[in-house]
Parts: sequence; structure tokens; C-alpha cells
Amino acid sequence: MSQQTFLLLAAAVKILIVVGFALGLAGPLTLVERRQMAMMQDRIGPNRANLRIFGKNITAGGLFHPVADALKFFFKADFVPPNADKVLHGLAPILSMFPPICLLAIAPFADTLCPETLRHSFWAEVPRFGTCAMSGPKSLPPVPMMVADLNVGILFVFALAGMGIIGATIAGWSSDNKYSLLGGLRAASQLISYEVAMGLSIIGCLMTFGSLRLDDIARWQDANAWGIFVQPLGFLLFFTASLAEGKRTPFDQPEGESEIAAGYLVEYSGMKFGMFYTGEYIEMIVLSGLLVAFFLGGYNVPFLHRDGFTLAIGDEVLFHKGLPHIVVTLLQLGTFFVKTTVVTWAQVFIRWTLPRFRYDQLMKLGWRMLLPACLVNIFLTGVILLGIDRAGENVHTALKVAADLSNALMLFTMIALPLWAIYGLLTPSKHISFTVLPRPRKMLRDEAEA
Repeated sequence: MSQQTFLLLAAAVKILIVVGFALGLAGPLTLVERRQMAMMQDRIGPNRANLRIFGKNITAGGLFHPVADALKFFFKADFVPPNADKVLHGLAPILSMFPPICLLAIAPFADTLCPETLRHSFWAEVPRFGTCAMSGPKSLPPVPMMVADLNVGILFVFALAGMGIIGATIAGWSSDNKYSLLGGLRAASQLISYEVAMGLSIIGCLMTFGSLRLDDIARWQDANAWGIFVQPLGFLLFFTASLAEGKRTPFDQPEGESEIAAGYLVEYSGMKFGMFYTGEYIEMIVLSGLLVAFFLGGYNVPFLHRDGFTLAIGDEVLFHKGLPHIVVTLLQLGTFFVKTTVVTWAQVFIRWTLPRFRYDQLMKLGWRMLLPACLVNIFLTGVILLGIDRAGENVHTALKVAADLSNALMLFTMIALPLWAIYGLLTPSKHISFTVLPRPRKMLRDEAEA
């Protein structure tokens, strides 16, 4: 197999992995959100879509609801208002769904794969530092585990993240509906406001990691500490801005049904509405993936490196276990997708926890609080980096020990949280019975007289 053919095949596989993960998670997320909403509102949740087999209805916990939604979108009538701009009305859903998928293409979901090493021995190990071994001109080249290996990764995020504004604005303007127009205007002003805060929150990461490439950012976190420890304020700012970019509660003013019906989505039905609906979940997944790449270590597992598992505190190596290169790659791949799924679930949880802001509160939060906080974060990052550069060797050693301790804390958290969740699921819930007190005689007499 030639190198060009191999690279094309590898690119096709990576595209299938990314698109399959985004679309495969977007469907079940609708069920997860309904179940979460039902649990928090003390309701049963989705239980209507079922299969009838041998005279019995099988609900499977609501698993058929995403399938029913997809079929409904395909067969529902596609209504276009008579005075709408038909070209732009059909173009808006595409512009809302396409950019988020492209953004996920630059997120590294594992370290560089060395196929030449695997071709010689499938269970071979690779050294922690250095590049993939190349035995000759016909050897298989290394494969970066990201769809688009761009030198300007962060700038690509800035460029494509702003394109989501275009789809919502065009949808609101082209529908010939005052509610749609108001929703489109709200979406444009909101997304522009929080796009500024999101971009500035990443500047601190750029200063700390010293690179625009997302794979270099992941390697820096592997060698040092996760971004949430070196940029805690940037993490909070980016997470808040990403919630606003996703147009979900408490930032769902463009779709505020209690004020403007469904906002810019009022005149959409059928598969066009399905594209907006799916695009919203894909955008949530993509923003979660970027959050993981910038602040939660990307694909990294604490103390898991290319050559295996190495537990070390400072310069003291406590334990080392070599692992095959393919095993390390699969662990990194699964770790990235699990982290992204957990952050996505956290956004679902927040949606059904906080109430919707007023529109003036939303704009004040973006311009008067997040924007100054981002500037303060950039200033503090510059001061701290300048102090570290001028510090002595003892400070650098202490920072190395602190970084290893932070990795130990994250490893303990990654082990404890699943065990705590399993314990919570297996522990039977306690039902509290409330005793209904008898009503006073005066209340009964007033009711009789009424």
C-alpha cells in the first residue's frame, strides 16, 4: 500500500469516527435530556414509543423515542411561508448544522498513531518521547489522530464558531414572521457578545501552552497539568460562554417560547427543523469536546503516557508499567469520548436546573462581567508566566510536584466518580411518606358556605 493510499484511508476512518460519534451521541442525547427532565420534575418520562412483540408492548426505557423523532422529521410536511425567501429559508438549517461538525475535526482524540511500529509487531511499545520510527521510504507514515491537522487550530475555532450566527440570523429574517425576526436578532446579538468572551477566555490557554495547535496543547497537558488547574478562571469563562453559544437554558432567549413563541424556529417544520434540532445537540457536543481539549487534558489519562503507565511525583518514579502502543491509543480514544459525554451531560443537567435570564441580564452578563473577567484573566496569566520565567530552579521543581499531585487528584476523581455512580444506582431509594393533616373546622365551614 502506497503512502498516499494509506493516508486517504486513515483520513476516511477518522472522519467516520468523528461524524459517527457526533451523530451517534446527538440522538441518544434527546432521550437523556427527556429522562433527566422527567427525573428533576418528578414525572415518568418518555414511555409511549414502543414495539408490540407477541402481544406485549416493549418500551425499552424510551429507547425508541429518538427513532420515532427521526421518522417524524422525515415524513412531516415541509411548510414554507408564502412570502418567505425560499432559498435562504432552506439554506439556514445547513449553515447551522455544518460549522459545528467542522469544528470537531480539529480536536485531537488520541496521540499520534505509529502504524509502522504496529505493522512489525501489533503489541509493540513506543518510547515516550520522540517521533514514530520510519524504517525506509516505503514505510507507513505517522497518523495524527485528528481529522484536520492544522497549524492554526485555535484561529480555526474562532473562524468557524462565528458562522453559527449566520444560520440563526438568516432563519429569522427569511421566515417573514415578526417572532422569527426577533429571535434572529436576539441570536445575533447574543452569539456575537459571547463569541468575544469565548475567544478571550482561550487567549490565556494560548499564552500558557505556547501553541495554536490543539495536539500540542494536549501534549503540554500530558507533560504538565490539565488546563483546569493552570487556567481555572479561563475554564469557568469558557464553559459559561459555551452555554450561551449553544442557545440553551438559561441562555435560550432566541427561542424563548414564553416571549416569542419559538423564535427563529417558528416557521420551520419537517426535516429542516430536524436539522436545527440536531445541529443544537451537535454544537453542544462540539463545545464539550473543545472544553475537554483545552481544559480537561484532552485524551490524556493521568500518568498514562505513550510508553505506558508511569506514576511519578517530581523526579521520583514510584511505579512504571509498559503498555502496547495500540492499547494506549485505544485508552486515549475512549477517554476523550467519555470526557466529552460527561461534559455534555453536565450541560443537560444545567439546562433543567437554572431559570432563564431576562434579556437585559443576559447582555449585562456578557459585556459587563464576562468580558472584564477575560481581560483580568489575560493580565494575571501574563504576570504569572513572567514571574515563573524569572523564578529559580526550586520554584520550577515545586511546580512540577504540584502538577503531579494535580494529576493524582484527577486520577482519584476519575476512579471515584464511576464507583459513586454505581453505588447510587444500586442503592434503593428511600421513599418519604407525608401525613396529610386534617383541615381546620373554619376552613371546612368556609368551603361549605362558598
